[in-house]
Amino acid sequence: MTAKYGASEIKVLEGLSAVRKRPAMYIGSTGKAGLHHLVYEVLDNSVDEHMAGFGDKIKVTINKNGSVTVEDNGRGIPVDKHKTYKMPAVQVALTKLHAGGKFDKKSYAISGGLHGVGISVVNALSKKLIVEIRRGGKIHTQEYSKGDVKTKLKATKGGNGSGTKITFWPDEEIFSVVDFDYKVLETRFREVAFLNPGLKINLFEEAKNKKEEFYAAGGLIEFVKWINKSKEVLHKPIYFKRESNGTVIDVAIQYNSGYRENIFGFVNTINTVEGGTHVSGFKTALTRVMNDYSRKKGLLKDNGNLLGDDVREGITAIVSVKMGEPQFEGQTKTKLGNSEIKGFVDSIVSAVLSEFFEENPSVAKRITAKALDSARARLAAKKAKDLVRRKNAFSLGGLPGKLHDCSSKKSDSSELYLVEGESAGGSAKNARDKEYQAILPLKGKILNVEKANPIKALSSEEITNMITAVGTGIGEQFDVERLRYKKIIIMTDADVDGEHIKTLLLTFFFRFMPDLIQNGNLYVALPPLYRVRKRKDYYVYSDKELKKLTESIGTANVTRFKGLGEMGLNQLWDTTMNPKTRKIKKIFIRDAVEADQTFSMLMGDDVQARKTFIQENAKEASLDV
Repeated sequence: MTAKYGASEIKVLEGLSAVRKRPAMYIGSTGKAGLHHLVYEVLDNSVDEHMAGFGDKIKVTINKNGSVTVEDNGRGIPVDKHKTYKMPAVQVALTKLHAGGKFDKKSYAISGGLHGVGISVVNALSKKLIVEIRRGGKIHTQEYSKGDVKTKLKATKGGNGSGTKITFWPDEEIFSVVDFDYKVLETRFREVAFLNPGLKINLFEEAKNKKEEFYAAGGLIEFVKWINKSKEVLHKPIYFKRESNGTVIDVAIQYNSGYRENIFGFVNTINTVEGGTHVSGFKTALTRVMNDYSRKKGLLKDNGNLLGDDVREGITAIVSVKMGEPQFEGQTKTKLGNSEIKGFVDSIVSAVLSEFFEENPSVAKRITAKALDSARARLAAKKAKDLVRRKNAFSLGGLPGKLHDCSSKKSDSSELYLVEGESAGGSAKNARDKEYQAILPLKGKILNVEKANPIKALSSEEITNMITAVGTGIGEQFDVERLRYKKIIIMTDADVDGEHIKTLLLTFFFRFMPDLIQNGNLYVALPPLYRVRKRKDYYVYSDKELKKLTESIGTANVTRFKGLGEMGLNQLWDTTMNPKTRKIKKIFIRDAVEADQTFSMLMGDDVQARKTFIQENAKEASLDV
């Protein structure tokens, strides 16, 4: 190589230009999730004021003009001149990365925004931002654009009380979508209200005149009740709160008669969807306490032990920690890394739960009985799986007979397609690249694991085939290092049945292998709906796209693909399987609480909730029966 590489090639991005150059590094993505992350960053500052003891109201407005306004009644961002930068403190906060009042513990002992990307990044990614501060009997106003100052800080007399109001317009040059989703914000604000008793958050969408107030005087007790609202619960919520050396742990626990585990971790009101040391400490303590209690009461036989999966079956728990120096893994704060928190949570949960079990024997009996039932079911399922393994000992290394495996043994480049039906599976088998693409045909609709107990689910041939093919195991035995394929791709027909099968498969992965989703290995194939032929073939993925295309090229020969099996091998390869030309959608969990609610409502036993959802969203449905 002869290309010059010296000091002149090292570029320094001044100010906030680095944020605009690589926005995904700071907010996770430039799609819908990243867009709403901007709102969370501004909201976090207002919540921090509340946690510091200032302000109890936050108003968020989705404005008709495409902007969002976040207003609180806290102290207001300081406006006096910064000694180092010789500019108003608010301007420093809005134009300098890692600037703010949360680093010396004087202004904020506990903060959700400390390791976030901050309001300066919101400023950098907004085509326009206006800040208004009520402080000292004056209203201070300043305007910015794409991180740059557009006006000096102006002060006018008036304005009652104190507080900060920020209105920002996301930049279309950065974001692929700039329409804010009321439902997405509603989910986040509800969680924040549950985690901060006494804080009122009002959400208002101007265009639809839609509004809602979030307020939870009962805090986490109301939170677990809300999550379990459509489930049969075994007892009243167990709640405790403890503090030590400035760190606060808040825990609420309630078991239901179902089989799903729902443990949600929060740090300084941030939803740590990947868990972390606080969740690990809680799980360790729960397992130990249940084993100690069961052994003490003579419920465990043959020196056996309850496993974590046993004691967490049917649990709904919120583990909320508020601390001064959280260390998050990743800019978008999805996993807590502080090692000392594991022991802190473990010791407190162990002590409190042990005491609670002794003082509440009837509740302890119901919870341990459920765990013991789970252990018996686990052992029965293991025996059944061992029999299956012995049967398959001489066939394809124990892999499912239906699996058309790829020749490559390198998991970092291989793909597994889960294909609806034998016919489509056959087509996919013949259309694929055998080097790195494996095909597992599925026979019709798999079992709805939301309603079935684990034994029934694990005795289903289709489900055991998937678990075996993927290779990671499930539950506590899940090990991503054993993953046999880099991408697991769900491929179903583009019709109602196909959508149902896709939902059943997503339910299975969310309930049995959530870490696979968090690790970014699960995808959904997007086969085209239409082929339009006019001098050449165009593949179209929506009715809206079809209308736009025909308006552009005129009347054409349109073919509607109702199933994968209708496509020729070359068509299937080009549109759905060729990495260079296909469209696939990565599945991720934006909010674990909301995801749990959605799966419970769509796939569970609460018929009325599902009926209400269908009525509210019927207009959005596009059916092809």
